[in-house]
Amino acid sequence: MIAKINGDRALVLAREVLDIEADAVRALRHQLDEGFIEAIEFILQCRGRVVVSGIGKSGHIARKLAATLASTGTPAFFVHPAEASHGDLGMVTSDDVFIALSNSGESEELIAILPLIKRLGAKLIALTGRPASSLAQLADVHLNAGVAKEACPLNLAPTASTTAALALGDALAVAVLDARGFGADDFARSHPGGALGRRLLTYVRDVMRTGDELPQVTPDASLRDALFQLTAKRMGMTAVVDNEQRVLGIFTDGDLRRVLERSGDFRDLPIHSVMTPHPRAIGPDHLAVEAVELMERHRINQMLVTDEAGKLIGALNMHDLFSKKVI
Repeated sequence: MIAKINGDRALVLAREVLDIEADAVRALRHQLDEGFIEAIEFILQCRGRVVVSGIGKSGHIARKLAATLASTGTPAFFVHPAEASHGDLGMVTSDDVFIALSNSGESEELIAILPLIKRLGAKLIALTGRPASSLAQLADVHLNAGVAKEACPLNLAPTASTTAALALGDALAVAVLDARGFGADDFARSHPGGALGRRLLTYVRDVMRTGDELPQVTPDASLRDALFQLTAKRMGMTAVVDNEQRVLGIFTDGDLRRVLERSGDFRDLPIHSVMTPHPRAIGPDHLAVEAVELMERHRINQMLVTDEAGKLIGALNMHDLFSKKVI
């Protein structure tokens, strides 16, 4: 049997779900207490690793929390509570912090291993929706992720409760990240394979054109010479440098359009008379994303790369930055 969709009802229900879950997350602000600070301290003082556990929907949230902690400077991993009872508990040591997630706080698989966690001497942080639950009472610290109701019309399927647990876990991970002084470079080192890693780890020196690929002329060169460099090197510009490679100006395809608006034969004009003096430049040790930001802010498609003495050592083109996936 194929169910019929009532579009109006579906939209009303969807908006109600979003409202209920948003309210559940906002309510967490008022449920935070000193226990949250204590949980941060436990994690910062941890000499081992953070072990995160949960079952069912809470298990999915626990996996996400472990992954977020691991990617933000805190060694962490997920262990399934049922598997822990059959040998995986050997992964946990007295130097670890154990974070247990359960909305009810009564998940049998978790409750079964808690005495062993406590006996090991690992710190136990519980994230539940019931402060009076067995898990909350056994924990060294309890984080209250309780919600007024689920977003499910039957008030049964974990919806608002899992959203609240996810948000509270993120709040904990971000607070720990900040306390560690974990920065953008640290984040990039743990994400080298993704687009974010490329943006944060790619420097100007890695993408700039150099050597024979670098278009340049001296100030006494003719416009004809500059046009040859502009077209042959396909960067949409040529640098104008003196005999010691110090940058004097730049001549771009935009400058060329302005020259073409003049009357007469302009091919033998000296390039210094039509170049743009004092062009914007960047050093090779800046991040490539900084160059992108400057180019976008000043609405330019090319940028020269200079050393501390103002000598030309490279050039950037927006198309190159696209191809290197910096943008």
